[in-house]
Amino acid sequence: MRRALARLFAVMAGVLPSLPAHAEDSAFQSVASAVEFKGFGTLGVARSDSNDAEFVRDLSQPRGITKHWTTRNDSVLGLQMNAHLGPQTEGVLQVISRYRPEGTHTPEVSWAFLRHEFSPDLQVRVGRLAPEIYMLADSRLVGYSNIAIRPPADFYGSLVFAYFDGADVMVSSAVGDGVLRGKLYGGRSPERTGFYDPVTWDIRGSRLFGGYLDYLKGPWQFRVTHMEVKFSASELPLNYLANLWIGSIPALAPFRSIAPVDITGQLPELSTVNTRSRFDSIGVVYDKGALQLQGMIGRIKHQTESYEDSRAGFVLGAYRIGVLTPYVGYSWVRSSPGNVTTVPAGPFGPALNAFGKQIVAATHLDQHTATLGIRWDFRSNWALKFQADAIRGSSSSTFLFRGPNVQWDGRMNVFSAALDFAY
Repeated sequence: MRRALARLFAVMAGVLPSLPAHAEDSAFQSVASAVEFKGFGTLGVARSDSNDAEFVRDLSQPRGITKHWTTRNDSVLGLQMNAHLGPQTEGVLQVISRYRPEGTHTPEVSWAFLRHEFSPDLQVRVGRLAPEIYMLADSRLVGYSNIAIRPPADFYGSLVFAYFDGADVMVSSAVGDGVLRGKLYGGRSPERTGFYDPVTWDIRGSRLFGGYLDYLKGPWQFRVTHMEVKFSASELPLNYLANLWIGSIPALAPFRSIAPVDITGQLPELSTVNTRSRFDSIGVVYDKGALQLQGMIGRIKHQTESYEDSRAGFVLGAYRIGVLTPYVGYSWVRSSPGNVTTVPAGPFGPALNAFGKQIVAATHLDQHTATLGIRWDFRSNWALKFQADAIRGSSSSTFLFRGPNVQWDGRMNVFSAALDFAY
């Protein structure tokens, strides 16, 4: 990626100095036509009707939405530069500001790649890319391109990978009356993700590889996706929680005074080091005239017992009436109970086993959400949205929330408004 960026900026910076003085005017015109700037953003505000749990749009966010209005979780700003380096070669640099795992909005480089089209049917990109884990996942931060204010949290909320450093290759071919398109990608994650405020999980170096098959015919698009993540040597920070828990129980305090507990050493099935997680989905989009429909189902399977395996799906429908687009949606997610069987030796073994089971139970999912909203495209490239989400689930469904307390009953209503733009 560094070499790709170096080439991109070297080409751009070297255009003018390499030209004679009398060609400066034409050189400026050439550079201006070769470089294109774009931008997008969302100013979002939201609140819920509960303080018993904090709603987050995905698990990369360390804090969530409560009864107090906040602009934190849905607001995004992105700037993009496209440099046309030749008839078939382009460099892309994108910087975004969003609510990050560290609790800040510090800008970050989300895209930085070189793209070359060897032919109309073969394209290769190298650099920093967005993993297309599920259909529409690579554009989930671009509010203007999405119907709703945010992608359904039941379906997309478990995705914490915003970008990776690597490469992808896409091929396409006419099949029947449509186009069959396939992509393969692979690389390493440069990110951290939210875990337990203020602690983050360092997933840098984790390997991502996957791909998809698309079939596009008229207003229809069908996609099958698969991605695997092999986590790096940085362990899920369960020891932080384990030592907090032990320190809060007087009967266990002597255990912690001897030495800090190594929970993954005591319960190896909770380790994430060198384990794999698999993401699979099937999706369909229909967009013709005033009607747009989206539907997807997916599953996530983990080798580690720290997370429960899950299944999820959603449907979303919208109908354009002039500048207004009302939309409705329904999403759901379920997970399977984990299995922690090891009982560590010693007098505190049963207690540590119980703690391990609590860790797994904290990733349980059993809920559904009904969404109602309206989008107003009041001017070109600008849209105003209003949305209400009714979340209904069991009190044990806590994974997609932050800080659920003992009063949490699995029920929450979220009210949101957003101003989206793109240029």
